[in-house]
Amino acid sequence: MSRGSLHVIDDEPVIRDILEQLLLAEGYDVELSTSGEEALPKFDTASYDLVLLDLLMPGRNGLEILPEIKKIAPQTVVIIITAYASVESAIEAMKIGAYDYVQKPFKNEELLLTIERALSHKNLREENDRLREELRKKFSFSNILGRSKPMERVFELIRAAAPTRSTILVQGESGTGKELVARAIHTNSQRAAHPFVVVNSGALPPDLLESHLFGHVKGAFTGAVSEKQGLFEAADKGTIFFDEISTIGLETQAKLLRVMQDREFMRLGGTKTIRVDVRIIAATNVELEEMIEQQSFRKDLYYRLNVIKIILPPLRERREDVPLLVKHFLDIFAKENDKIVESVSPEVLQVLDRHSWPGNVRELENLIERTVVFAKNPVITREDLPELFGLSREATPAPVDFVAGADGLDLKEQTLAFQRRLIETALAKANGVQKTAAALLGLKPTTLNEMIKRLDIPAGNY
Repeated sequence: MSRGSLHVIDDEPVIRDILEQLLLAEGYDVELSTSGEEALPKFDTASYDLVLLDLLMPGRNGLEILPEIKKIAPQTVVIIITAYASVESAIEAMKIGAYDYVQKPFKNEELLLTIERALSHKNLREENDRLREELRKKFSFSNILGRSKPMERVFELIRAAAPTRSTILVQGESGTGKELVARAIHTNSQRAAHPFVVVNSGALPPDLLESHLFGHVKGAFTGAVSEKQGLFEAADKGTIFFDEISTIGLETQAKLLRVMQDREFMRLGGTKTIRVDVRIIAATNVELEEMIEQQSFRKDLYYRLNVIKIILPPLRERREDVPLLVKHFLDIFAKENDKIVESVSPEVLQVLDRHSWPGNVRELENLIERTVVFAKNPVITREDLPELFGLSREATPAPVDFVAGADGLDLKEQTLAFQRRLIETALAKANGVQKTAAALLGLKPTTLNEMIKRLDIPAGNY
């Protein structure tokens, strides 16, 4: 098996013969040309991994040929062969696209090592390009599925916001795909080649969160045994995504505001100012305006974040997208589990359409994954649905007693009442184990725990 295709362009017969024998013995395919004029037409019918290009040749020299090779075959790596007197020209060649140069007379081992390094560099670059393209496809707008009017509005905002430098606030219930939107914005921005860093704001206590964000110097606090880079430094020239920014404490909010205003900060315990160029995308599943009224979120930080707001609709408000999402998840999980599961029955679609989807798209995704894993036939039937979906197998979801107040029905209160009822049902089925109940509901355990606290569900009240 060939180790790569190499093209030697050199006017000296002895050099061509030596290189041909050496490279063939190492397992490379070798093409030989005596001049640039002879070599260039060959690029129209063949591709080469690497070119060894002599700098000084009769007619057009290597400096003249190099730009044309890079134009015709930009992925091809070029190594310059030069005499000692032409080293400055070789360095000039590296400025216009050559990977490296070797001097005549060269040592065979050094030349082979340079070739191996160059090919490894080429393979790594191509692998990075491939992974970047996969990410672009995975987090492109087309991967955020939906044909409903609410989602069309979301797509319009993403397209408009992605190329800009503006800060973005993504608002939506848990499971609506806030991180997916943030990644799509990053991947379709000019920062796509740089890091996308996720900050799980609610998972860390304030002191630890500040250390994660800004880094610290050795001895800044007990346990700081060495200097540490923060997430803002790691995200330089890229994007930092704050998942559930509402959980950040007021003191950390103040420091975050200063970074947004000045684009600089100091590590914990440090005195050196560090400048960064980072785009901030923040997500929230609560109304920050209400938190401002409760004095638990800074108004000035909210205005800094709320430059462009993207509101993701809950799945219950875009039910026409359910069949599209079902098909998408069926394809993914059937392939992942090496199973033939092609569709769901019309009866199942009716059940899914009636469900309230408190866990939104994530709940639907988890449901489809589970049904695919246990499915025995190519078509998902009503019997394949998990036990919790007995709540929605009848004509409507679990009933809620609607009570009209003086001003009529309060939608927010009734929605909270339904969420409370559904969570209590799941907890009862899970014997009080929150992790199990979260899996039944299609929620993260941390999200369920937050909802239990917010809805003030006492322990054992189910």
